[in-house]
Amino acid sequence: MTAETADTADPAEDPAGAADPGERRREQHGWYFYDFACSVYSTSVLTVFLGPFLTSIAKAAADADGFVHPLGVPVRAGSLFAYAVSVSVVVAVILMPVVGAAADRSGRKKPLLAAAAYVGATATAGMFFLDGTRYLLGAFLLIVANAAISVSMVLYNSYLPQISEPDERDAVSSRGWAFGYTSGALVLVLNLILYTGHDSFGLSESDAVRICLASAGVWWGAFTVVPLRRLRDRQVAPGGQGAVGSGWRQLTATLRDMRRHPLTLSFLLAYLVYNDGVQTVISQASVYGSEELGLDQTTLITAVLLVQVLAVAGALGMGRLARVHGAKRTILASLIVWTLILVAGYFLPADAPVFFYALAAAIGLVLGGSQALSRSLYSHLVPRGKEAEYFSAYEMSDRGLSWLGPLVFGLAYQLTGSYRDAIISLVIFFVVGSVLLARVPVRQAVAAAGNPVPERI
Repeated sequence: MTAETADTADPAEDPAGAADPGERRREQHGWYFYDFACSVYSTSVLTVFLGPFLTSIAKAAADADGFVHPLGVPVRAGSLFAYAVSVSVVVAVILMPVVGAAADRSGRKKPLLAAAAYVGATATAGMFFLDGTRYLLGAFLLIVANAAISVSMVLYNSYLPQISEPDERDAVSSRGWAFGYTSGALVLVLNLILYTGHDSFGLSESDAVRICLASAGVWWGAFTVVPLRRLRDRQVAPGGQGAVGSGWRQLTATLRDMRRHPLTLSFLLAYLVYNDGVQTVISQASVYGSEELGLDQTTLITAVLLVQVLAVAGALGMGRLARVHGAKRTILASLIVWTLILVAGYFLPADAPVFFYALAAAIGLVLGGSQALSRSLYSHLVPRGKEAEYFSAYEMSDRGLSWLGPLVFGLAYQLTGSYRDAIISLVIFFVVGSVLLARVPVRQAVAAAGNPVPERI
């Protein structure tokens, strides 16, 4: 390989990223490290610290009726975090198809990945300056960081079919998730040491939280250097250039193109349904634990850490199962386990942390694997040369469209007044998702997308 082609390759001649297995492994190792870099944002910032902290800042700025007034609009202080997350989803939905199409048509994924990653990391590091009544700054930084990580994941995921052979994608995807959960657990342990022992470090509780938030941004930015040094851009096929157009027009074009691949679209629909259930369980578990089971904050945070640790083993273990039984069967088995988790959660006794930890352990064991194998299975169904574009639709299913589950959960609680009824209502997502996935003939779908069919899938 000459110096001129060291950072670019002809996709027609180099479908798996590099003809040289050593070069391919080098790219895979670099690819793993983006999960290692950005997962701390999802764990420490979004799941643990930012929601309560931003809410407390908004409440400090609220009027006598408990409202803040961003841009003159009255917003209940306790709703600010949720609204900011919703706005970030809208921004991401607009940007993801644009960036995905630009990456496919220019072949320059790496500069776009760098831009998205460092915008998000900078916004996260800037959360150090949240104090007093700066709720507008907090909402703005959350919107920027959350949209940036969604855009970066489109580009990150779209590398998978380019850096791995069809038969190794389940393992490569699973290792990526394992790297992410490892870093999430590691940083969360360090954050919890700082947070719980802030007095001994001469810090206030607020200072400790701000350092925890900012450290996630620094970590994200620092380890992003590794994938940027090891991943390569690919040359686009002739005719690949073109105007990107608006986000919605590009999304429409992508979905129109997907009509030529109805089996790919069928899998995406199944994923949308069962992943909505997965994301809702993750986001509402702490509410269920605190409000219905009466568990304290320390128990909830420790349970999140347990999920992170066991998700590493779960992702790797399910990757091995997929090599024997195929990704589709392994995902279907994990959805059965998810259903049993919800049933067990419904009967979980209050004020019994040990049972909640057992449930968290079960979630950890299936969480990483079901997500990793879904990603690798979808990578087989994507037509060559349209990886980023199709993964933008996948990422929108993963992040941008996961709203129905929380709505069902909220309506179930509103109608029954019981979080137990709310949590069991989510079973429908796993049942319907399983049925839809079972109906997808994945071997036929891979062939229809013009890709080689793995021996096990």
